[in-house]
Amino acid sequence: MVAVPKQVAGNSMLGNSSILGDVKCNSYLLFHGETALGNGLRGFLYFLGLAYCFIGLSAITARFFRSMENIVKHSRTVVEVDPHTNTEIIKQEKVWNYATADITLLAFGTSFPQISLATIDAIRNIGNLYAGGLGPGTLLGSAAFDLFPIHAVCVVVPKAGELKKISDIGVWLVELFWSFWAYAWLYIILEVWTPKVVTIWEALLTVLMYGLLLIHAYAQDKRWPYISLPLTRGERPEDWVPAEVASVSCEDDIYGGYTEILAVEEDKNEEIVDILSFHSEKQEHSIYRKVPAAEDSVESSNRPFQKEINLEDLHVLQLWKKQFMDALTLEKPESRKLNNAHLRVARILWQSLLAPWRLLFAFVPPYQIAHGWIAFICSLLFISGIAYIVTELTDIISCVTGINAYVIAFTALAAGTSWPDLVASKIAAERQLTADSAIANITCSNSVNIYVGIGIPWLINTAYNFITYGEPLRIENAEGLGFTLMVFFSTSVGCISVLVVRRLILGAELGGPRFWAWVTSVFFMLLWLIFVVLSSLRVSGVI
Repeated sequence: MVAVPKQVAGNSMLGNSSILGDVKCNSYLLFHGETALGNGLRGFLYFLGLAYCFIGLSAITARFFRSMENIVKHSRTVVEVDPHTNTEIIKQEKVWNYATADITLLAFGTSFPQISLATIDAIRNIGNLYAGGLGPGTLLGSAAFDLFPIHAVCVVVPKAGELKKISDIGVWLVELFWSFWAYAWLYIILEVWTPKVVTIWEALLTVLMYGLLLIHAYAQDKRWPYISLPLTRGERPEDWVPAEVASVSCEDDIYGGYTEILAVEEDKNEEIVDILSFHSEKQEHSIYRKVPAAEDSVESSNRPFQKEINLEDLHVLQLWKKQFMDALTLEKPESRKLNNAHLRVARILWQSLLAPWRLLFAFVPPYQIAHGWIAFICSLLFISGIAYIVTELTDIISCVTGINAYVIAFTALAAGTSWPDLVASKIAAERQLTADSAIANITCSNSVNIYVGIGIPWLINTAYNFITYGEPLRIENAEGLGFTLMVFFSTSVGCISVLVVRRLILGAELGGPRFWAWVTSVFFMLLWLIFVVLSSLRVSGVI
């Protein structure tokens, strides 16, 4: 008995039933009673739910980054023999290479919300001869958001007059080449090689190209002969990230007499964290540190004192307990010191809004366990769960409002799922002495979006169709995606050209005189608006 493939009528991205005018949408999220509400009210409520999911995504991403930071800080003992004296030299060496860490953990981690969303969309679409468009639309929109708005933020983040340039221009050129090739390759698949069709071999090649990117970037970083570009690396500071004043909290009742030292100053709700402190080449050979203890507003004697702490003595269960206590705390001690009552109320309301997410994510094990790998994996699972809810909400919003789901993907989904990229690049532009990781995160995330974010979902669908039906995967709106790729490619050339001009004239890609930094930022935002408007009009059939 031969299975009959399911066909998708009309626009496959609309999920259930598209509406025009007053036609009722019968899709719902939780209860069938939702369909009794008016379309306008439903659309408003679903958009609020989508925004709340993005808030949760930001909260879990903070824990994800913490675990990732703990992974990349892991080092190993290396024994070398001095050829002249034959003496053994013991030193600590980081397990993760700079370029590899940027492309894998940093770029892949910040792109995981989009990758997860696209993969879930592909799994839901198994059995259809036509590919779902929610994932590709979100990834293309995310690429534009990464390249334009995030560059716009990073260029004005450094202090006035401060210049930050790319140190290893060779690695950046390799990453830039593979980023541009990713979108050129996608256009070849959709419009040239097998128009409007994706075969299993094309999908497989797309995924394998991510491995080629890793190998090429690593070869350039190590300056392998015959493979790397003959470009000298700029001077790297000893401390890739300059040291900052530690934020210390004395909580002897929780930590059994020891004070926890945090690597950086965290946001009060732990939503923004420094994920890039692993770029410091300076190794800590001792687990003991002397840190000034925080003064208590009641019992302080106004005299600085020091405590010797042992990070390994912090018990896992105590740390886990603190996560739940923090999640249930609506007002921090810092907020009580504020004289502005309105600001205090606003903070309490914000903490109340975050409380359900923080309580849920408190179940993620502390990142101190197993070098952060357990928290890393658990965070990915939560991100996948939120991505699933986002895909369901997007389908219903498209059904209720009649807005083409590609337009939603280009705008709301792309911006919401790209928030981790924005946070990561902003922190890098603020704290790092060079622009390498800030810009590498942008270019590498765009490569990951195509090679992994589109490659894996297409590989899932093409493999199923090839085995079950002997058919390839068809792309229903290939012309629209092809047009979007052309617009993105054209505007991205303008973005990169401005970065090159800034390096030639100002001597750096980021920072510089405040006036020119803001001019550059505005120009990047205009490029993003051009991309969004033209792409939305094309997929909607207006142009």
